[in-house]
Amino acid sequence: MTFPEDFVWGAATASYQIEGAVKEDGRGQSIWDTFSHAPGNVANGDTGDVACDHYHRYRDDIALMRELRLAAYRFSIAWPRIQPDGSGPVNPRGLAFYDRLVDELLAAGITPYVTLYHWDLPQTLEEHGGWTSRDTAHRFADYAEAVHARLGDRVTDWATLNEPWVAAYLGYGNGVHAPGRRDPADALRSAHHLLLGHGLAARRLRPGTVMLVVNSSPVLTPAQVNDPAAVPGEADAAAVERVHALLTRQFLDPALYGTYPPEVLAAAERNGGTDHIRDGDLDTIKAPIDLIGVNYYNPCVVESGPGLPADAAWPGSEGVRFATADAPTTAMGWPIVPDGLSRLLVRLSRDYPRVGLMVTENGAAFDDVVENGRVHDRDRVAYLDGHLREVGRAIEAGADLRGYLVWSLLDNFEWAEGYRRRFGIVHVDYATQRRTPKDSALWYRDVIVRNGL
Repeated sequence: MTFPEDFVWGAATASYQIEGAVKEDGRGQSIWDTFSHAPGNVANGDTGDVACDHYHRYRDDIALMRELRLAAYRFSIAWPRIQPDGSGPVNPRGLAFYDRLVDELLAAGITPYVTLYHWDLPQTLEEHGGWTSRDTAHRFADYAEAVHARLGDRVTDWATLNEPWVAAYLGYGNGVHAPGRRDPADALRSAHHLLLGHGLAARRLRPGTVMLVVNSSPVLTPAQVNDPAAVPGEADAAAVERVHALLTRQFLDPALYGTYPPEVLAAAERNGGTDHIRDGDLDTIKAPIDLIGVNYYNPCVVESGPGLPADAAWPGSEGVRFATADAPTTAMGWPIVPDGLSRLLVRLSRDYPRVGLMVTENGAAFDDVVENGRVHDRDRVAYLDGHLREVGRAIEAGADLRGYLVWSLLDNFEWAEGYRRRFGIVHVDYATQRRTPKDSALWYRDVIVRNGL
């Protein structure tokens, strides 16, 4: 299987998960600093205080990227490094770090893909309402403009938001992510303001290529997981389409078509109303974008569940049962369904034909062990091989897919799971910060060199 000649191969990370140095060079506090230091929020009481110490070791990490033949590196900017309180003058020392990072990447022949928001909201903004406040969207646009003004002469590829569904519904809906709020009305309001921030920021990132990154999944019934031809009954089919609207269409329909799905508006009406959606907002959100970034790990499996209340992370999901897939799982307990990726990419290309696609995250956590200086992560190699074959099949089926970025370059702070889950193709010994490329890293390097499987 050979990929298109201009296909982009790379890896991805996020600032709070790898950088550490949370109190250095004028960085302010983020909601994840606050959340992770509160007892009971993160496994083992882990925090991102040190993480992978990438802030000090970025040159060595980029040298490793070069050895692995990566053509692209997606990383996020820590908003509190740029504006410690989320607004006002920029912090020159914070911008200087990303200057150095970008210059080092370019010198190594690696294209930087910058994500502006990967969940580390400045704590000061949270104290003024966070994403439930309309003002945060405007502060985000100002921050985006400041970063673009500094890096836009060298960075051409920009993502506004990473997974706004997670930021809104796990952060403000069921509270398992920062800031830890539990209110469906707050979650729906936050989702809208995240989109508003995206639309405002997207207009300030030109010239440049702009994308919105979503955690999209094919929504399937249990029967459809292993049989794509299975035809669900009427009630199950309705559950599938409602959850697809809440997960994917809630973000891509406004961004690309300037409309909300009726299922989302109905959920908002039942949870605090729609007064936060003001005249002109959808025109602002519908800013021109060039790519949809797709983060895929597993399908979302649902069926009809008459009488069930809405899940806390899914306002509007009354009468839906969230089910499990009959499939092997990763260390996260996530089902491994490679053809879910091709099904998803083909549907996104069909539903949103005016923009290209890029797989901006795909990977798996397994319980890796270092033995004689090696990590023989056969399960991860099998996972990546299976998913890349589905990427190839999606392209053959007509999906306009431009590249693939593995999650993640390094083992890192896995949010509420702390350091007990390892997604990296490079092993990190957190006590010594020693990096060890796993077998999957060497395998991935060979895929890049061959541009195929």
